[in-house]
Amino acid sequence: MAKQLNILINPHPTLRKKSLEISPEELFSKKMKTLLLDMEETMKKKDGAGLAAPQIGENIRIIVVSDENKTIFLINPKITKKSWARKVEDEGCLSVLNEKGEIIYAPISRHKKINCIYLDEKGNKKTLAAENLLARVIQHEIDHLDGILFIDYLKDFPNNPKAS
Repeated sequence: MAKQLNILINPHPTLRKKSLEISPEELFSKKMKTLLLDMEETMKKKDGAGLAAPQIGENIRIIVVSDENKTIFLINPKITKKSWARKVEDEGCLSVLNEKGEIIYAPISRHKKINCIYLDEKGNKKTLAAENLLARVIQHEIDHLDGILFIDYLKDFPNNPKAS
């Protein structure tokens, strides 16, 4: 049975590390199957739109996203195409909280449309064309895999190492 995992909170150092790709052998392990289900459970219980493995302490290239009541598992995802058009919308993150433990929201510019390639949970190569909210969530979660938090795009965020 899937369990809810603890989510790391900024400034935990794991959130700033670049994640490693998953090998086919790792993907088909019992540990990985359990991790994927636990990540899905955690995302749903926390009412998140997505979750990246570094947020639960695993520096591996896995994200889970919610799209119209279904979960998509993206293993070793890579964005292959981005639209020229961008949109600014508020973003929040389960790993970026204020001193009261509440999610912080801020306006972030993201590409409106993206294409990405990835492996699904069965190891199949997939291509996904995403737009609007799904595109935003995938970009946000892939940033986590590269040690980037959405607050890094803000100039004047307190304790932001990239703001200075």
